[in-house]
Amino acid sequence: MLFNQIIGQEHIKKHLQASAENGRIPHAQLFVGKEGSGTLAMAIAYAQFILCSSSQNAEVCNLKCEKLQHPDLHFAFPVTTNDNIKKHPVSDLFLEDWRDFIGSQPYGGLFNWLRHIGVENKQGLIGVDEAEGIVKKLQLKSYEGGFKVMIIWMAEKMNIAAANKLLKLIEEPPEKTIFLLVTENEEQIIKTITSRCQALHFPALSEQDVVQALMERERVSENEAAKIAHQAEGNFNKAVHLLHHDSKDLVFEEWFVAWIRTAFKAKGNAAVVQQLIAWSDTVAKSGRETQKQFLHYCLQFFRQALLLNYKSPDLVFLETQTGFDISKFAPFVHADNILDIQKELDDAIYHIERNGNAKIIFLDMSMKLTRLLHRKEKTV
Repeated sequence: MLFNQIIGQEHIKKHLQASAENGRIPHAQLFVGKEGSGTLAMAIAYAQFILCSSSQNAEVCNLKCEKLQHPDLHFAFPVTTNDNIKKHPVSDLFLEDWRDFIGSQPYGGLFNWLRHIGVENKQGLIGVDEAEGIVKKLQLKSYEGGFKVMIIWMAEKMNIAAANKLLKLIEEPPEKTIFLLVTENEEQIIKTITSRCQALHFPALSEQDVVQALMERERVSENEAAKIAHQAEGNFNKAVHLLHHDSKDLVFEEWFVAWIRTAFKAKGNAAVVQQLIAWSDTVAKSGRETQKQFLHYCLQFFRQALLLNYKSPDLVFLETQTGFDISKFAPFVHADNILDIQKELDDAIYHIERNGNAKIIFLDMSMKLTRLLHRKEKTV
């Protein structure tokens, strides 16, 4: 992947290129950015630039990197067991899937990756087996005599054992060994790792960059691209998802609408609480990554309702597919409950990530939502 294939982020491209050309390459770097901002694609392009700039045959080097088959380019990413790999899953066992994924979804997120390997109902992790493999790989000499680059994608998914195993290697790597840690959430990586990395923060893509990319890569009209870019909020992965109308959105909307309507009726009505319990059971049967995706969808829905309530329809892009009228729902989302609603959703995401009991998490959140939706806005 070349720098000119990366959407936007021009100042970061120039910085990385200049640092490599001047021989000032930090041995451990942290690429921080939200999904769809291009952190992984940039890491791959940067690795290719480093490896091929010093190669005696740049053309062959670039070809190997394009196919993600360069012997000095290594990857680690979240994995889990599936139908083919029953135990001790590590990245090397998924390399063919990984190459297919990067080829088709270079801006894809963790949920896209897990769905690509057929395990969207599980959580992917970078475990101690992976860390041991990384240590062994990087102790070997460079195959082509130049740099070795290790890209760790979704580095926040390293468990404590893996992080501790890699700590000394990241602090004092072998000569000409470069770590590129890619993360969406820097805070979830242990401090002893982040303190040893030079962080580079990626902003969300501009609407114009998303428009241009959609027109060039997806062959859509400028008007359609502009509408999608506005909804995508700087996330190119989301823009592609919106363009192709993934069926997950309809399922999430159906869950959300059923949840909201039941929560409204549940206050003081013990019989309806049973419906909330049944709803919680339904959502809990999905995988944890799906549950987190749904909670993020709920956050967006509430924010859109808030904007509509406070007379900012130009900023409202959500279009329902079930006939649910967001304008009638909007007055129930206001300044005196939105922060508490957001906190409950964020807390639920946090507990789901840490393998909490999904039925209890969703039921607890639902009971609290029942009270919050009935809270009246204070008048000045």
